[in-house]
Amino acid sequence: MRATWAERSFSAAVYDFGVEREWLARPAGRLLWGTDVGLLYSSIRSLGTLPSGTSVLDVPCGGGLALRGLPPSLRYVGADIAPRAATLSQVAADIERLPFADNEFDVCVTFNGLHCVPDPAAALRELARCLKPGGKLLGDTIVRGAGRRYDLTIGAFQRVGLFGPGGTAEDLARWLADAGFRADTLTHSGAVVHFAATRAS
Repeated sequence: MRATWAERSFSAAVYDFGVEREWLARPAGRLLWGTDVGLLYSSIRSLGTLPSGTSVLDVPCGGGLALRGLPPSLRYVGADIAPRAATLSQVAADIERLPFADNEFDVCVTFNGLHCVPDPAAALRELARCLKPGGKLLGDTIVRGAGRRYDLTIGAFQRVGLFGPGGTAEDLARWLADAGFRADTLTHSGAVVHFAATRAS
């Protein structure tokens, strides 16, 4: 899985092209996953309210979608298995083994990525390690069990190596709790769950 996304720059470029254009992402999200992609963009816009000096980790960052919501007064670090935007503050990193100190960041965002990694539970534990106690996690992930059509699409993406094993909405809630997060919101939208969580103090 790690090698797949790192090596398939075309797949990554197609994803970035679509998700960076809200007018295109909205119908695509509805068609593929039955989801309101507006929830993703609302989460991104909420980052604009963070106070000056906040440190934000974005992983996997892709082409830097979360930057759309960030004011320049924040410290932004993007990490991805295959960083693609050299102009951004990005590092090549595996979400399950991040090269950052314990308690380094105030906020972590993980949009559209957990369903791609081999071990989402391990990824969430690593994100918790990098967050300060009381730090915030924002993200979303595609989940199994939202409908047969969506599960078939997930299976197709798994067979070509673009998705990992993933999990259900119930799995996500358990992974967050096991990683030391309090789930503040879990919003279901088709086959996507949007979440906001706080790392325990």
